[in-house]
Amino acid sequence: MRLICYPTGTEHPNIVPAPAERGWMEQTQDRYAYRCLPLSIANAHGWFLLNTRPFVAEWNGGSGLDAVSIKNPNSTAGILAKSHFGHGILTFSVNLLFRTEPGYDLIVAGPVNSPKDAIQPLTAIVETDWCPFTFTMNWIFTRKLTEVTFEMNEPFCMIFPVQRGLLETIEPEFRSLESDDEVNEKYKAYAQSRLAFLRDLYVPGSDAQAKKWQKYYFKGLAPGKAAPEDHRTRVRLKDFLTKA
Repeated sequence: MRLICYPTGTEHPNIVPAPAERGWMEQTQDRYAYRCLPLSIANAHGWFLLNTRPFVAEWNGGSGLDAVSIKNPNSTAGILAKSHFGHGILTFSVNLLFRTEPGYDLIVAGPVNSPKDAIQPLTAIVETDWCPFTFTMNWIFTRKLTEVTFEMNEPFCMIFPVQRGLLETIEPEFRSLESDDEVNEKYKAYAQSRLAFLRDLYVPGSDAQAKKWQKYYFKGLAPGKAAPEDHRTRVRLKDFLTKA
């Protein structure tokens, strides 16, 4: 499957595979946040668009275009962000035209699991298999009179394809655990094992204290079942290559 990017201007963000690492996760004790494999997989589940000029933005609480100020100590030239919609929204011009294969859209969102104080990324879904124009990445201020800094090469957008119409084909339903003997049995076995492990974490010299965490999900293990062949502990996306 191809994801094609056509630059539409001389000033556009660099694109890199999103890393699994996050600054706040690095700062947790013993980096324990990385034990949550679903979190790490989500972190790397797409590509980052990187900011090209550092700047500071601030919202005064108003709804007009002039309610958001953008400044740079050196020059405002080349800054991708501007006030375009009003109402405390900061808009990044991506200056890139993406093309997905037929039937696939592009999720356009903020960097996953990367909280930023006083401002919140807005998520969009774009039909990039036919759309002949670019999109913008938008953030909305959540607190007025607070300076928000976007550093050089800081990710301001994250993209990844998604199959159009897939969600509409899903038929969600509730079922009792007792209706499926295999699922019920494995869940109870895991729940009991988990409770015992958590209890033993506080027992000096216990096996649980030595292991620190069970790694069942990390290893793709379920009671009485080997790890599935497609279980993954890391996402390895490719870089965008330049072609004629």
